[in-house]
Amino acid sequence: MNKTKKNETQEQNTENSDLLALLPEEQLAYATEDQIHVLEKGIICTTDYRARKRSPFDIVLDATDGFIPLWAENLILRWSFNTTSLSFFQQPEAVMSQVRSLLGEAILAWGDATPIRFTETSDNSDFEIVVERLPNCSPQGCTLARAFFPDAGRHKLFIFPTMFEQSRKEQIDTMAHEIGHIFGLRHFFAPEHETRWASVVFGKHNPFSIMNYGNNSELTDDDRKDLKLLYEGVWSGQLRKINGTPIKLFRPYHYMFG
Repeated sequence: MNKTKKNETQEQNTENSDLLALLPEEQLAYATEDQIHVLEKGIICTTDYRARKRSPFDIVLDATDGFIPLWAENLILRWSFNTTSLSFFQQPEAVMSQVRSLLGEAILAWGDATPIRFTETSDNSDFEIVVERLPNCSPQGCTLARAFFPDAGRHKLFIFPTMFEQSRKEQIDTMAHEIGHIFGLRHFFAPEHETRWASVVFGKHNPFSIMNYGNNSELTDDDRKDLKLLYEGVWSGQLRKINGTPIKLFRPYHYMFG
């Protein structure tokens, strides 16, 4: 290779490298601050952040695909642990015990508003709980957990180690928030800040809700009341649309393919 071609190659490699160079960390955080919503203390919930597809309080529902996905009546969600994710821990049984306890308390916190039952089973589960060994952090903050929304597919509920750095109450609140997503609920601020994915408001749109962030994130009686009214209306056949958007009911994976 002659000197001229070598210089041209070096210049091209430099250009390619510069093409994908990231902003400095402080500028990167500023540039992406409207893409991810951050809880106080730099904590993020990415269930509603759809780099994927899909994703209420009072109460916001998903309408991304032109309908509102909810669960059919009298169903059970089967779940299991992802054993591979647990193999990295010195005390996997202790980790599972902690997660079982948090999940149970979070489900109980929703009381009789809970529209679907949960059971742990290793046989044909509808979702796996994955306990990640490494934090999932960006300049905006750290993700605590990531859940899913109603449909007939198989899913994962991810829990990141940063969640266990919270107080016990905060851990339960985090799980209650993610369970809210599993029930079909979007973030409180979805209509204003997650506009790329259509959403519908149902009930009292009160910022003090478990589906909000920070100090406003608290499971309230209105949260439970509106969720209960929503599912009762849908299951009775009295509520077929919300603000013109049709409702579609799903059965979990194992009912369809078990």
